[in-house]
Amino acid sequence: MIPYATVEEASIALGRNLTRLETLWFDYSATKSDYYLYCHNILFLFLVFSLVPLPLVFVELARSASGLFNRYKIQPKVNYSLSDMFKCYKDVMTMFILVVGPLQLVSYPSIQMIEIRSGLPLPTITEMLSQLVVYFLIEDYTNYWVHRFFHSKWGYDKIHRVHHEYTAPIGYAAPYAHWAEVLVLGIPTFMGPAIAPGHMITFWLWIALRQMEAIETHSGYDFPWSPTKYIPFYGGAEYHDYHHYVGGQSQSNFASVFTYCDYIYGTDKGYRFQKKLLEQIKESSKKSNKHNGGIKSD
Repeated sequence: MIPYATVEEASIALGRNLTRLETLWFDYSATKSDYYLYCHNILFLFLVFSLVPLPLVFVELARSASGLFNRYKIQPKVNYSLSDMFKCYKDVMTMFILVVGPLQLVSYPSIQMIEIRSGLPLPTITEMLSQLVVYFLIEDYTNYWVHRFFHSKWGYDKIHRVHHEYTAPIGYAAPYAHWAEVLVLGIPTFMGPAIAPGHMITFWLWIALRQMEAIETHSGYDFPWSPTKYIPFYGGAEYHDYHHYVGGQSQSNFASVFTYCDYIYGTDKGYRFQKKLLEQIKESSKKSNKHNGGIKSD
């Protein structure tokens, strides 16, 4: 809660006038508790889980009906009906109501402990971006090792196999997992803010962006116009789709966001071998077609 009764008091305390955004933040949050602000995460996660994968539903239905977008589908032989995707969404919402929402409600003491602030001044764009980069890097590294544990025999058989029920992932399947996996993967997500705590708005943005990234990675489509194509070492949908395609036997492509951990620890060899093999097959096919096209009958 902001410890100032008026905008004027806040301006005096900061030694300057509030920016327009700071004034809006003051008007909205001044009378609200930090716990109430933190619980906004429940609403944001619900909106992200519900709305962000929705365009992918229409893409999948259009592709199944007319072949549109077929060239971007990573596993084109797999088709999902509207009922298939709605069932996945219902399962995710059940997990959200029973696990994710209650976890958000009871985890506020950890936010107090690491001192994520909600007052003024607001963070600068540079501060927010730098913290978000740190959060993604920390989450990616810690998630890599947790994910490798989940692919041990015990971890996979008891927990992680639920997530791999979708061998051809779809957007709604990004948070589809065993309840224990949902709890454990909250640790890598929380590590970044714990190490480099920032403002509540940065925390909100981090939680939303991380889930949006997971949905994009599980989309099942490799769109060439995706802005994530310009992020160095970014894995993306095609990279993670291989992990789901191989399934329980997969010892490749564990990283959640970037590819450097898989490269450093040698867990991308199967993926790189398959990609090279497919490129060779395509090249051979092109040469064969060109050769056959050049042969004239007498």
